[in-house]
Amino acid sequence: MRQLVTFDDCDSAATLITANVIHTVDDTARGASAMLIAGGKILEVGTVTDAEAAATKRGLDPVRVDLPDATIVPGFVDPHAHPLMYGQLHTWIDVSPNAATSIPEIVEVLRRESAKLPADVPVRGYGYEQRNLIERRHPTRHELDEVARDREVYIMNASGHGGVVNTFTFEKFGVTRDTPNPEGGEFFRNPDGDLTGELSDAACNVLTGLGGVKIGRHGPNFHLGDEAAEHQKQLDIVQREFLTGGVTTIGDAQVSKREFAAYLAMAERGGLQMRVSMYFLSHLLDAVLDLGLTGPFGNAFLSAAGIKLYADGTLGGWTAYFPDGYVGDPCRTGQLYHSPEEYTGLVHRAHAAGLQTATHAQSPIAIKMVVDAIEAALQLRPDPDARHRIEHCGLPDPVEVKRMAELGIRPVNQTQHYYNWGEGVEQAIGTPGERFNPLGEFRDAGVPITLSSDAPVAEPRPLEAIQTAVTRVTRRGHKLGPDELRISAEEALRAHTLEGAITLGRENEFGSLSVGKRADFTVLGADPLTVPVEEIAAIPVLETWVDGVPRLCTSDISGSAQEDASA
Repeated sequence: MRQLVTFDDCDSAATLITANVIHTVDDTARGASAMLIAGGKILEVGTVTDAEAAATKRGLDPVRVDLPDATIVPGFVDPHAHPLMYGQLHTWIDVSPNAATSIPEIVEVLRRESAKLPADVPVRGYGYEQRNLIERRHPTRHELDEVARDREVYIMNASGHGGVVNTFTFEKFGVTRDTPNPEGGEFFRNPDGDLTGELSDAACNVLTGLGGVKIGRHGPNFHLGDEAAEHQKQLDIVQREFLTGGVTTIGDAQVSKREFAAYLAMAERGGLQMRVSMYFLSHLLDAVLDLGLTGPFGNAFLSAAGIKLYADGTLGGWTAYFPDGYVGDPCRTGQLYHSPEEYTGLVHRAHAAGLQTATHAQSPIAIKMVVDAIEAALQLRPDPDARHRIEHCGLPDPVEVKRMAELGIRPVNQTQHYYNWGEGVEQAIGTPGERFNPLGEFRDAGVPITLSSDAPVAEPRPLEAIQTAVTRVTRRGHKLGPDELRISAEEALRAHTLEGAITLGRENEFGSLSVGKRADFTVLGADPLTVPVEEIAAIPVLETWVDGVPRLCTSDISGSAQEDASA
């Protein structure tokens, strides 16, 4: 049985760990089978003889942990996630395809589960994906009225970029058919001009209340508030989920004052057991610059990394920018959050101050806008190691892929997106959708590949992401695109470890298992580089270690280690 181990539960004495194989990822010790760690750092990687000699040289008497059937890899790095949102959704009603396959089923699930809530509490659900429903459309406000007519009902789309509300919600917040769309968002209407109930991105500002986070045209608003103590419970829940997947480091890709305060509180109470790099949302750029958070800030567990921007919407919610309309719905065009001039100005200000930028962009037009802005910023202030990021980077034109390589731009992809709904991208935009996340093209052009989950859009399960990068086979068995878009298991493992650390600017600390780096690693029940590729996702995560301490342990291994340590 897995158990979360707190800081006080584990001894930080020297440990010599052996395994069937240890993949360092950076090739410093190919074929390694032993590792010596102490003080949270790696002291030696190689053979058992190498590790024992290193211990003797340092006068150490290490605890011995033998895992003869296991494979050890660097701790997985997930550089794009939304942990607090993910935690909140664990307390919402599940209306994902696993729980409901049709709109009537969604209504029934919401009715049943909402009956367990106090009468004045809003009904919130998460996870529907319209193309996975039998009806192949979003529910309407009238259908959600069947759940409740006297309190708020809101179900969030799996993309996180909006959802559907009931009529009561619109009436409560004064939204009518004549309410103009906010910049960066939309209240959707039918051909007669009536509100359908669907809303996207900045339109979700209405749900956050008077004191909630308002981000306007700077991105989707999923910052629905809870009490501070509730946020701490939510972060504890999701931390366990990340550690269960073998993830030791995350990048929070949309930090507002809400997230920042929650992380500070978590760190203060000693609850932070994985590493977090924060990307502040672009509406806070002035505040970040005024506070001078432009250089290294924080510690090994909580640090500031850069600025998060949005170029366009999402493919999952059909808000990515396709001005000629979607094949699946010609009336939808998606949106750009900023004009090219405004967006370029934001990038210039951040880059000039030395801040890394991470911009969400999915459509070819949006991606080109990002590449153009970064190129212009680099011309004004050259920096060969700026490491500007493009989040998701779903459908880049091949010309932009070449420019990304030349400019050192790092895309951060989520293969689980096309594992979960890759067919839907083809339905939305036609055959170009088969190129969604063209990892093989990135590799061939010399663009570094980085993988992440975008949790809660996908569960933080790196082995699932790695398998999908290798096979490009979706959950329904559909192969997305030609073989040239696939990458090898070794490349995918590097993409979810060392390349993630490089993308966060922290490769000197972790990402590979090298002498001097932090002892962050994951113990697996099989070798992802040798099992059949269709079995990679099923490999069990046995242990997750951070700073040389097992944060997630199986009882048999952690118990023996503790007995040895106490002896």
